[in-house]
Amino acid sequence: MKITDIIQRLALGAFVGCFIVALIEVLIAFQSGPQNVVFSGYDVINAFFGSVVIGWAFSLSGLIYDREDLSLPLQVLFQMAIGFTVLFSVAIYLGWLPLTFGIGVIIEWVIIAVIFAVVFWLGFYIYYYLEAREINQKLG
Repeated sequence: MKITDIIQRLALGAFVGCFIVALIEVLIAFQSGPQNVVFSGYDVINAFFGSVVIGWAFSLSGLIYDREDLSLPLQVLFQMAIGFTVLFSVAIYLGWLPLTFGIGVIIEWVIIAVIFAVVFWLGFYIYYYLEAREINQKLG
């Protein structure tokens, strides 16, 4: 793999990570009422850097798909294990995952994170599937 491929992967991971965190912040603001939500400068900085780190984790762990000797379910498990480990570590460190609010909130947070991961994973999977199909049609 070339260094430019890694840089592109890091850039895409950072972009997707920032997009997801910004989308979640907007959804929280809509749900709570925009007038009731205040993000401090620290919140914005933490959201930016936290989302970049999480995006990098999911993106770089996606290199596992280059390994043709592993089955797709094992590759997905590997990527999601790394991605979610970093996600939950960052979320706990930055206080995004409210551990003091009880197990219900934690379960809700985990379910939302899984839904976002599945949606984005499926989006990328469909994109690359269609791209491969188009290349195969041009070759065949």
